Amino acid sequence: MEFTVWAPTATDVVVEVDGTRHDLVPVAAADDGSAGGWWTAEVIAAGPGSRYWFSVDGGPFRPDPRSPSQPDGVDGPSEVVDHAAFEWTDRHWTGFDLASAVIEEIHIGTFSEAGTFDGAIEHLDALADLGIDAVEVLPVAEFSGNRGWGYDGVDLFAPHHAYGGPVGFSRFVDACHARGLGVVLDVVYNHLGPAGNHLATFGPYFSDRHVTNWGEGVNVDGPHSDEVRRWIIDNARHWFVDHHVDGLRLDAVHAIADDSAVHVLEELGQATRALEVTLGRRLWLIAESDRNDPRYVRAVAGGGLGLDSAWADEWHHALHAVLTGETDGYYEDFGTLDDLAVGLGQAWVYAGRYSRHRRRHHGRSPEGLAGRNFVVSAQNHDQIGNRATGERLSHLVSPGRQRIAAALLLTSPFVPMLFQGESWGASTPFLYFTDHQDPELGRAVTEGRRQEFAAFAWDAAAVPDPQSSDTFSRSLLRWEERDEAPHSALLAWHRALIALRREVPSLTAGRWQDVVVEVVETSRLVRFHNGPVHVVANLGAEAVEVDVIGEVVVQHGTTSHGPTAQLDPDGCVVSHQGAR
Repeated sequence: MEFTVWAPTATDVVVEVDGTRHDLVPVAAADDGSAGGWWTAEVIAAGPGSRYWFSVDGGPFRPDPRSPSQPDGVDGPSEVVDHAAFEWTDRHWTGFDLASAVIEEIHIGTFSEAGTFDGAIEHLDALADLGIDAVEVLPVAEFSGNRGWGYDGVDLFAPHHAYGGPVGFSRFVDACHARGLGVVLDVVYNHLGPAGNHLATFGPYFSDRHVTNWGEGVNVDGPHSDEVRRWIIDNARHWFVDHHVDGLRLDAVHAIADDSAVHVLEELGQATRALEVTLGRRLWLIAESDRNDPRYVRAVAGGGLGLDSAWADEWHHALHAVLTGETDGYYEDFGTLDDLAVGLGQAWVYAGRYSRHRRRHHGRSPEGLAGRNFVVSAQNHDQIGNRATGERLSHLVSPGRQRIAAALLLTSPFVPMLFQGESWGASTPFLYFTDHQDPELGRAVTEGRRQEFAAFAWDAAAVPDPQSSDTFSRSLLRWEERDEAPHSALLAWHRALIALRREVPSLTAGRWQDVVVEVVETSRLVRFHNGPVHVVANLGAEAVEVDVIGEVVVQHGTTSHGPTAQLDPDGCVVSHQGAR
């Protein structure tokens, strides 16, 4: 078989395959000089399962920048994988519809007791039974150690060895499709992790043209950037083609600095649209950005980058600040019912208004966008795990307020996303955890985490050590809770709301411009109307009498009196007007 690697400034490249070394020869560049810097070697005896890695100009052997498997971790050799050998059963799968979907975000390592792809498969029936349409999987690309969030991945083509490697991931995706669940995979193209990042050994994958929070930016617009951009596009293609995923969630796209005439995200979008035709199924690109910039999801013809949707964290912030009363950090920009009304109605609260937290005007109007262009959540990995002790909403507010959050989320005109365990109010936290094998790096991560929260008057001893295995194990879901009180009641609440979302077409039509939100600051009453579905929530300290429009779907903390109901503090009623 042929081994190839891009190393544009090298004078000598060697590949070691199953312990035997072979010299690579340079591949001729195109007539115009493009696509140069590639090296190749034919090794007849190699095949699936062979271990290999490269040495550039006499340096240490390093994994393939496009390694499909790293069975020994980030510093070990790569492994040859024959993706065509996997026996897929999803040949009739045509994808899922983002606009009408309910998504559940999951982390493979904590989703099951086994912490593997196979372990996750055991709980997929529960998601399908609840009414989930797609799972969004935190990054699985090979990262340092056995446990972590995945955002420090370094071998971007290789599913993490401790989760089950490439075959395990394909088996997981196939199992999702068999249950009618789509798969969105979180990928990180704005930086690589600090441990096992050997790309600079091979070529200019990074550039000081741009500096990010993680150091030098990925080189998508400087000299030799054509092949770096190709590496990113090919990585996306790898997940779509070799592992059959249905979508990619692109981490922190605002940190991908690109001064090119054609932004790399636009190129990625065009390549994905072309791949849809080849594969015969819909593929999705979802951006994470805090800029509130419609350019990411507007069509290329309209001056946009052509992505499909974007996380709208301000929907979360507006709701969280009202439910919890927290107004520190970025929550200082939120906390009023008027802010909540704006978020419920248009996803972005800051659409050109002044931000106290940023001390400047922020964002742009979402006018012209559809509901499917926004993914919203009451909880996600960031908003839980970036807290010092990883508290979920279930640790912070009453059961009634948890129900209010679910009601507003699942009747939203946007694409709702739950975080694993949210539907039953999981008792376990979701903490920040790592497993760096380098002791100095591990200590630096621990100290950095504690210093971060010392600024908020946290005692260092109270901040869980990310490197401790106990921090990880405390984050494991306890699936047996689903059948126990009070978790089972909250699960039933979510199940009823998801069923309502499936039954009422207007809920998934994405007409956020038609949503009506009314708030009464004095009584802390919230009325939310999305077509024929009505949510009334009492966030005040006193009971109030409210009108009930139509048939009651779910209610909590209420005493009904025909067309009216007394709504207790933290009470909520969801009703539907007209036939379903």
